[in-house]
Amino acid sequence: MQIPDYLTQEDLLQIEEQGLSLKEIEKQIKRLTNGFPYLKVLRSATVGDGITRLSKEEQVKYLEEWSKAQSSSGKKIIKFIPASGAASRMFKELYEVLSNPQECSMEELPDSVKSVLDQIHLFAFFDALNSVCLKNEFKTCTRMLAQGEYRKVISYLIEEKGLNYGNLPKALLLFHKYKDGNRTAAEEHLAEGAMYAKDLQGDVHLHFTLSPEHIAPFNELMNQKKTLMEEHYSVNYNISYSIQKKETDTIAVDMDNQPLRDPKTGRLVFRPGGHGALIQNLNEIDADIIFIKNIDNVVPDHHKCETVIYKKVLGGFLVFLRNKVYRLMESLTKGRISRDTIEQARDLLYRYFSVDINIEGLHPEDAVRIIREKLNRPIRICGMVKNEGEPGGGPYIIEHEDGTTSLQILEGTQIDTSTEEGQKLLLSGTHFNPVDIVCSIKDYQGKFFDLTAFIDENTGFIAEKSKGGERLKALELPGLWNGAMAGWNTAFVEVPAETFNPVKTINDLLRDSHR
Repeated sequence: MQIPDYLTQEDLLQIEEQGLSLKEIEKQIKRLTNGFPYLKVLRSATVGDGITRLSKEEQVKYLEEWSKAQSSSGKKIIKFIPASGAASRMFKELYEVLSNPQECSMEELPDSVKSVLDQIHLFAFFDALNSVCLKNEFKTCTRMLAQGEYRKVISYLIEEKGLNYGNLPKALLLFHKYKDGNRTAAEEHLAEGAMYAKDLQGDVHLHFTLSPEHIAPFNELMNQKKTLMEEHYSVNYNISYSIQKKETDTIAVDMDNQPLRDPKTGRLVFRPGGHGALIQNLNEIDADIIFIKNIDNVVPDHHKCETVIYKKVLGGFLVFLRNKVYRLMESLTKGRISRDTIEQARDLLYRYFSVDINIEGLHPEDAVRIIREKLNRPIRICGMVKNEGEPGGGPYIIEHEDGTTSLQILEGTQIDTSTEEGQKLLLSGTHFNPVDIVCSIKDYQGKFFDLTAFIDENTGFIAEKSKGGERLKALELPGLWNGAMAGWNTAFVEVPAETFNPVKTINDLLRDSHR
């Protein structure tokens, strides 16, 4: 084996330990050096052109479809919640205050930090923070703030000597207040699951993706709360978890595209490949229908009504489309296939998934082969919220190399904004994706798809990061709801803004939707 000049024999052993191959490392470095091609974006998806707006009658219809699906025996429904990673970014401005060794006055603090400290009593974690302050300082949190000890209070909130919220995942942070005990984000997902993902037997299946260091505290929380919540919602919870596989980590390079090395050990530096790596975890899920939702997009029970209704609507729409696809696939496998069946399949692909296929002039057997290949894929229904300035990937219609089209969720970095046309495309979006997805991952014969076969490898990202003060380039795999699902049949459905309530900063917990 020819070893590149930039690698050593010891590097090859490390690469093998990582579960990777030399070929894969060379491919990653090539990607980091050359970047990724832009996609051929035709236009933004809008209501009536790629995004479906359901009427009240249609909503009722799909609610009934979902009710029938929940009542079907032997059908497994699961809620998949990406929850790995620490919540440190939530507390970015609090960390900046701690980085200043000097105590400062309230007037000198950033407005966002003042907002947190002024309203500290409104947070669900207030009692826990107060207990830590009393234990360590023999003073309440409120008294410490009154005496100007802002840095100490912040330290007890986010550092290890206190609640350690800066190092815990969002799943384990207390988000919401209740009379009978406050809830973490993870507990709110259990509550949600009971409201729309319960099966015929009363079982609710949830799968969390976690970092290895968070497994023990997560299990401790579930052991404390699971039975209580089962009694409260009259369900049985089946809770599982997985970790991001280390073979999905990617090599880091310096700004000259040379492999980055740890200055102390000289070993290659690998970094997590982003949420796109979780397609491997999703590929191992045993379920007929999977709901995907971010860990921080939850609200208290008294605000859940809109969310629950639309989750059921999306689930019913998925079942409706999946059944149509299954019936057409069965018809397209019979000996003699009518022209009418071919046109029905072609119409379904275009009407619901914006997959435009030109079969004019093709031999009927070739037309059937192409349509079957496009139809027989995993299906996902993605909720789309009107764009009002919140972050999130946008819905677009793109053209593939074979001339067919499809719906995709794209980030701004995937559009060539160096041109006037690209800039217009980026600004033309009317909606964004709040990671509100429901999926079907079995084919018409009940066999699981290999989800890794539907990844578009050309849709990764290159991010600039730093390590020990040194700039580096990190490779992120095609995002879970971006390029990792690029080959799926995708339908976009408009959902109300009330269903999207993310917690990106600590101040988001002060919004009305979280109180």
